[in-house]
Amino acid sequence: MAAVYSGISLKLKSKTTSWEDKLKLAHFAWISHQCFLPNKEQVLLDWARQSLVAFYKKKLELKEDIVEKLWIYIDNILHSRKLQNLLKNGKTINLQISLIKIINERVTEFSQSGSQRNICAILSCCQGILSTPALAVIYTAKQELLVALLSQLCSSACRQLEEATVAQLFEVIRLALGHFLLIQQQQVNPRRAFGDVTGYLLQPCLVLRHLLSGGTWTQASQGQLRQTLSRDIRTQIEAMLRGGVFQPELLSSYKEELLDQQQEDVKMGAMKNLLAPMGTVISKLVSTGYCAPSLHATVVANSVALLYKLFLDSYFKEGNQLLCFQVLPRLFRCLRISQLPEEQVKALSTSDWTTELLVVEQLLNSVASNNIYNIAADRIRHGEAQFHFYRRLAELLLNHPQASVPAWFRCLKTLMSLNHSILEPDLDDLLASAWIDAEVTDFRTRKAQEALIHTLFQTYAKLRQVPQLFEEVLGVICRPAAEALRQPVLASGPSTVLCACLLELPPSQILDTWSLVLEKFQSLVLPCLQSDVDMALKSLSLSSLLHCVMFNMRSLDSSTPLPIIRRTQCMMERMLREIVQPLLALLLGPPGPEVELWLQKVSDSVLLLSYTWAHVDTMCSMNCSQYHSVSATLTGVALEILNLPSLLPGVETQLWKKIETITTQFNSVGRYCLEQLYLQKMKRTLMQTSFLSEEALQTLRCDAAYIISSGRESLNQRTTASWDGQVGTVSEPTYPVAHWHLIVSNLTILISYLCPDDVRYLASVLLRTLPMSKAQEGSVDEEPYITLENISKAVLHSPLFPEIQSLHSAFLMCITVRCSRILCSGAQSDQGRLSQQLPWLFEKDHTAVAHWESRFVKVGPEGVEPREEISQNLLSLVNSDFPLKLEGEQLESLLGLLEVISTLQLDSFLPPHHVHYFLLLLSLAVTRLGHSCSSSLALKFLMTCYQLLGYLQRGRSARLVFKIMYASDIFEVILTSLFKASGRFLIEMDDPSWLEFIQVIGTFLEELMQMLIQMKLSLVLNFGKITTFLSGCKLCTEAASDKQLDNQRQLLLVSLTKLCQVLGPYVKEEKPGQEAPAALAELVQQAVRQTGTVVQLCFPPGARVQRLPSVLISSASTLLEVDLSPCCRDGRPETSQVTDDALLSRTALYQGIYSQALSQLPALAGHDQSFQAALRFLTLFFLAPELHPKKDSVFTSMLHSVRKVLADPEIPIQVMQDIEPHLGALFAQMLEVGTTEDFRLVLRCVLQGLDVSNAWRADLQAVLSAVRLLKLLLNCPLSGEKASLLWLACPQIVTALTLQNREACQEQPVPLPVVESILDVLAALLRQGEEAISNPHHVSLAFSVLLTVPLDHLKPAEYGSIFPRMHNVLFSILQCHPKVMLKAIPSFLNSFNRLVFSVMHEGRQKDKGSTDDLPVVLEYARLVERMYSHIAARAEEFTVFSPFMVAQYVSEVQKVTLYPAVRSLLQEGIYLVLDLCIEPDVRFLRASLQPGARDVFKELYNDYLKYHKAKHEGEKKYTV
Repeated sequence: MAAVYSGISLKLKSKTTSWEDKLKLAHFAWISHQCFLPNKEQVLLDWARQSLVAFYKKKLELKEDIVEKLWIYIDNILHSRKLQNLLKNGKTINLQISLIKIINERVTEFSQSGSQRNICAILSCCQGILSTPALAVIYTAKQELLVALLSQLCSSACRQLEEATVAQLFEVIRLALGHFLLIQQQQVNPRRAFGDVTGYLLQPCLVLRHLLSGGTWTQASQGQLRQTLSRDIRTQIEAMLRGGVFQPELLSSYKEELLDQQQEDVKMGAMKNLLAPMGTVISKLVSTGYCAPSLHATVVANSVALLYKLFLDSYFKEGNQLLCFQVLPRLFRCLRISQLPEEQVKALSTSDWTTELLVVEQLLNSVASNNIYNIAADRIRHGEAQFHFYRRLAELLLNHPQASVPAWFRCLKTLMSLNHSILEPDLDDLLASAWIDAEVTDFRTRKAQEALIHTLFQTYAKLRQVPQLFEEVLGVICRPAAEALRQPVLASGPSTVLCACLLELPPSQILDTWSLVLEKFQSLVLPCLQSDVDMALKSLSLSSLLHCVMFNMRSLDSSTPLPIIRRTQCMMERMLREIVQPLLALLLGPPGPEVELWLQKVSDSVLLLSYTWAHVDTMCSMNCSQYHSVSATLTGVALEILNLPSLLPGVETQLWKKIETITTQFNSVGRYCLEQLYLQKMKRTLMQTSFLSEEALQTLRCDAAYIISSGRESLNQRTTASWDGQVGTVSEPTYPVAHWHLIVSNLTILISYLCPDDVRYLASVLLRTLPMSKAQEGSVDEEPYITLENISKAVLHSPLFPEIQSLHSAFLMCITVRCSRILCSGAQSDQGRLSQQLPWLFEKDHTAVAHWESRFVKVGPEGVEPREEISQNLLSLVNSDFPLKLEGEQLESLLGLLEVISTLQLDSFLPPHHVHYFLLLLSLAVTRLGHSCSSSLALKFLMTCYQLLGYLQRGRSARLVFKIMYASDIFEVILTSLFKASGRFLIEMDDPSWLEFIQVIGTFLEELMQMLIQMKLSLVLNFGKITTFLSGCKLCTEAASDKQLDNQRQLLLVSLTKLCQVLGPYVKEEKPGQEAPAALAELVQQAVRQTGTVVQLCFPPGARVQRLPSVLISSASTLLEVDLSPCCRDGRPETSQVTDDALLSRTALYQGIYSQALSQLPALAGHDQSFQAALRFLTLFFLAPELHPKKDSVFTSMLHSVRKVLADPEIPIQVMQDIEPHLGALFAQMLEVGTTEDFRLVLRCVLQGLDVSNAWRADLQAVLSAVRLLKLLLNCPLSGEKASLLWLACPQIVTALTLQNREACQEQPVPLPVVESILDVLAALLRQGEEAISNPHHVSLAFSVLLTVPLDHLKPAEYGSIFPRMHNVLFSILQCHPKVMLKAIPSFLNSFNRLVFSVMHEGRQKDKGSTDDLPVVLEYARLVERMYSHIAARAEEFTVFSPFMVAQYVSEVQKVTLYPAVRSLLQEGIYLVLDLCIEPDVRFLRASLQPGARDVFKELYNDYLKYHKAKHEGEKKYTV
């Protein structure tokens, strides 16, 4: 055969052979084992290479498709497994330089012209070379080739790429960068490394990094760049820049350039000519032409921040602060905002400013976080070089304010943190542009503004210069300006910040500030107020500011120094005399036809100041006995003026009336403050009168009525505005919210003095403003402002709401009226007749409904028992066409109201409310539903009604319902309406919403019957009527083929099943004094017979259904349980005979359900109700051997079915965890009744599944099934021979588990469900085998399992699942097998250290990321601490190992920065190990640890001595 193929080499070189044939021959020669050529692989590769070289040097003419096939041929060779095996076995394959040059040339062509010819194949060849170390050596040996390739690859990536080449190109870039970094690390010539990076790679790499950071190719579509690959390349670029531009060897050159220092002792001659490295980098950075002009500015900006960060990472250390600063101005000058002329800077767009300011922010943050700016050192040693730069930067920022850019505020905040003197010369401009005149609307920008203002006030508070700061603020406010365009001075953010600052200030500074505001008000604003709108607006701003100052000063009390009290009193008198009263005098002019704007603002201002003054005066009077209020002498006359506030002394009634007239025309601050004044008056009246006279009560009622009526009109207008809670921001849109907030906040004061009409009005507003849907509740991301909906929702959920009985009762009545109105809108008959049939829908008072019981006792139609009147009315209406019919829109409205009802505490309703709501909800539940109502909507509505009826009937007043209706009548009304309603549901029987509905109905009916038994309410009568009704249903005799009856039959089955489940156990108890036990037993038998009839109708013999309904299985289970009941079998001979006959007659039924339940068990696993019902039936069936099929073993069939469930890959992990306890209950029953042979069968199944060949065949489901079956087995109580068999097989099981775990952990990705199950089973075996496992080797195998389980690169959820299982295994060894542990302490400690290190890794502080997973990590840190305590408790065994444990802990903890809570827990644990260390151990650790770890140990040991050992030494003193 060799002779046949020996001429291939000649044919490849022959000019007569066509190129198609040559390629076929070459391909055959490569793959064929029968073609023998000397050095065949090299020959074939050289042939393809020479052909391409000849073509590209124009020595050979080839068609384009032939060229492409040649590239593909080389690519196939480079990626072939055959080549990889040859290289692995040591064979040498040489790639010639000519091929590499051609590849580089083609990549250059692609980069420069965008030519796509053969580029995919070329890139694939490049990838094959770079990914194979033996081939990549040609690039690493010729560094210039790799640099050229990398430069062109990065330039290519910066072009507009086709989707097909993106992933491939970036993979090649990643490989090339990886090789370049290795070369860079080995480079001994810093100058060459610097030159390669700056000369060829800096520009394209910076552009590429910018594009990657912007997510240009990382969208989630097929074929585009993965996030991880993008992140890896960015990281590699940064490492390349750090290793090339910022090498440690270049530090002297940077110092020489930046600090003008001549280095005398430069040892490296290569460095002498390398001058100005920073200048070189910057010139490359700012030069044009290496990227698109539209990108240039952004690339430069982003690169500036990166270069400064890398410079600091490389060179920052103590003593280099000036060097690190000197880089900053040079890099800053690269930004446009620093170099463009003034006109062009102003012309920059907001997006341009955002980009540049984000970079400035990063630069300043780097300065602040690294402590580069030391004020004293800069002033003394460096002539304030840094200060002058920051001043120029501050001037630039303030000369070009950008209040719409959050980064602008953050830059100013950082400058303020560095040194307040930087901004102090321009403090007025800062306050104006960043606060007073700033137009801030965006949420993120507001947060940045808040942070700046907070830093500003905090800084001046530390300097004790807050009054000086306020002087600047007042100066800015009082400047001439278009005041109407300004936003409120104290919106939510600035107000919050200011309040926090003022609370910390000493009283003297507060009083200084207060005095300053009064002076400015009196001197600059008050003289110019008349008819001046701007001045009126300024007065409102100053009033808001003064309000904030006065409200947030510390209240006077008995401990306040007397000078402060006297000064405060003087300030109060001065404010009243010099500001408030003159402002009030301005309002005395003749009234015009319309109130002028300036007058409105003056009234707002004076009312805000009046309210503030009154509030502070009241608080000081209450808390400080030495404070004497100006109004104290007028308290006697305060009650004489009934309708007007009397908190301000010397104010005449006519003036207040005029103010009232002005304020009622506007919904503004003044109106809100007037309400506050009335509220203050009420509080003062309540405080100052020892008893409430009739006059005082009348005053309180009038004041309360005024507050409610003041905003009544505005609340009737539905507003969606939100209010930030600040008095100064109340406006036309937000006034209704502020008004409602004031009422709700003071309900406890107001409610006692409101008339019933006002209370009903408040209840109606409360109901109207509640959010009736999820959409109205607002988004989670919205700002936490106050809205009408939020206020009303808070009232509804408040525990105080039910305690305010008048409002609560009125609110309940409002809901009832609204529901009744919607119901009656669907009336199909005359309203008068309807009011006789359903009178409770027309009652306006709950007490009227509650009194029906006594009314019916006295009066009732002849021949009709009083309590049957309602029942008969309802039954007649339900059986005929119900006079009320609801359509879709009405149903939606009612669902919103039912949602509100569900939030109320239904079970604690008072008797009148309870009865009324029961009848209302019952009426809703039995109402006819129109054709416009979808099935899903109708189901949701009915389900909600019956859930609420259930909640209601669990309440303390449930008995009252049975005084107006018999329970049996309620039962009949409900089922009759449900039978009629369910016939129209176009829904599948296994639909989740239908199954949930059936469960709700069953629960309600069950609770209703349970209540009958608990209250012993005529059991024979009620249950007799219920049984008769259910037996008389026509559904029992209808043909089973009629599919319209499916839903009705399910409802009937649920009712009968619940009847059997409730009445059956009660009859079995046979308690003394039980009512008519024989009659009740007969009712049970009748119900059972009826249940059997319906079940057989639903499931005739031989029937096959796709999935058994849970209702059918549950009914069959109940039926079988009754048939198997010992009470029925052992009690009376005739009953026993009947029961046995019934059991035999239903054998076919039971066997049919058994057969289908077994086959459908895996499919039912995802449906909790059906699955549990099926398991219950199978358990009962297993206990009835007389029902078992004779041809098959029931145990074997059930075992195989359980194994199918355990091995089903379609069942989610969470569902499997949920169903395992239910499967365990069935399995335990099977093992208890089963024989020893059955148990042997189970063990054989387990061992077969654990055979390692299953892992080799990748049959993970078989392994998983076996492990889960073993887990179920270990949870079953075993004894005797079965327990002995298990523990005899235990060694084999442990060995198999170890092998399975090893195989699983070698897979990628690791099949975590298998590993988790193995760990669970292993822990259970070790715990239960404490006495049974005799061979220590089998326990030691657990360590090999623990050491192979992966703990790295796990997602938080996966880590949270693996860690506790590993800990359980380790803890089981420690607790249950201490002797084995002592013989294998190194293995134990290695396993434990893996857990410790994983907690450190997961508990480290991350640069970006949330702390959502921190609670889980803290829990595991506590487990580690507990394990340390158990180790320390065995001091003798672990003393020798204690220093090594400490060394490992210290070596690992120095690598990460832990969250304080995690660090604290781990330290508490390691302190216990340090208790075991003796002095020589400590000396050994100090001497042997590496320098970094030694510092960490020093700190740790000092803390140990200070906090832990000292504490325990102190405790020993008091130990007896």
